[in-house]
Amino acid sequence: MPRPDAEQLLLDAEVDVRPSPQASAARRALLAHPVLLLVGIVLASLNMRAALAGVSPLVGEISGDFGLSATATSLVTSVPVLFLGAGAAVAPWLARRFGAEQVLCGALVLLAAGILLRVAPSTYALYGGGVLVGSAIALLNVLMPGLIKRDFPDRAAAMTSVYTGSMIAGATLAAAASVPLEHAFGGGWQASLAFWSLLALVAAVAWVPQVLIARGRTGHEVRATGTGTGTGRSVWRSALAWQVTLFMGLQSLWTYVLIAWLPTIFTDHGMSRSTAGVIFAFNNLIQVAGAFLVPLLAGRMRSQRVLVVLVTGLVAAGYAGLLAAPVAGAWLWSGLLGIGQGGAVGLALTLIVLRSGDAATASRLSGMSQTVGYLLAAVGPLAAGAVHQATGGWTVPIVLVLAVCAAALGVGLLAARDRRV
Repeated sequence: MPRPDAEQLLLDAEVDVRPSPQASAARRALLAHPVLLLVGIVLASLNMRAALAGVSPLVGEISGDFGLSATATSLVTSVPVLFLGAGAAVAPWLARRFGAEQVLCGALVLLAAGILLRVAPSTYALYGGGVLVGSAIALLNVLMPGLIKRDFPDRAAAMTSVYTGSMIAGATLAAAASVPLEHAFGGGWQASLAFWSLLALVAAVAWVPQVLIARGRTGHEVRATGTGTGTGRSVWRSALAWQVTLFMGLQSLWTYVLIAWLPTIFTDHGMSRSTAGVIFAFNNLIQVAGAFLVPLLAGRMRSQRVLVVLVTGLVAAGYAGLLAAPVAGAWLWSGLLGIGQGGAVGLALTLIVLRSGDAATASRLSGMSQTVGYLLAAVGPLAAGAVHQATGGWTVPIVLVLAVCAAALGVGLLAARDRRV
């Protein structure tokens, strides 16, 4: 593919716009301080799962305090995931209207507010806070690939590794610290969850300089012209875009089932809650390896089919282990699942970039894949909880997830071909 010209490299992450002269000057000013931008990306990425992973080790206490059934408990984790999809639908419009930097900063403030609302003494606040948390993370999820494609066009795969690794590191920290924080704050799950609002506020502060620079981009909402792939064919009419989208959705589904229920699967088989929390944290920690390495490998391959087989195979093996010997092999299954999960999400996000010809297409494909993908993924925790409640065990839910792995393998092999949307 020919190298894009300078104007194309400055194409905004906001869909279908080209920068005005003021926009270009502001963008160059921001890129003159790459460390500042990198710190902002890392801090924002740390928040992209922490508020979700921090709930899972505490879900038993939350359920007990509110007297929730297994299905109602699954909504604690399903509602945010549902709004990962719903929020993704409006992210491109917000970015066009206000600019990517302003929306990212606002999303971090919204995330902090949602976390605090979720700990209020009301089931309405519990679920309402989940709506805000999911919507805020959706904005971060959708805008990050386009922003990376715009600001780091020659290092997109490497920067995808950085932000996916940071995302999973945040989840690991939240999973490992939730129960200790609960004990440190006197046994209250509310204080443990509220603590993560501080991480979101710190990240929001880190984005303030970028927002101030971006405010100089007067008149940046200039419609793009030309014949590039970013302004022509709708991604919604592309078979390849749907393949990328379905792979994103299916790998998200198996991941959010684990985020919601992995500690509960262990404790239902007799493991202590503290041990289950440590193994869950290990599952998140080991994801960093897959999330960092797989995008780097994917960026050096014309076709990523072997990586699709690798990550789906690891996840399927881990789920099969949970079915056969959930406690005896808990560390092994968590390790296999972690490497597969991290590799799968890194690969899914990298495919968005690699299958796109420019930043505008990457932003639109990101919006599509995460809108549809997370709406699909939201079914996972809710369905797993409902089936568990109906059958009284975890065998049927795990078998259903193994079927999801098979479907992800099929669409992933199609999405991994060397083509462009």
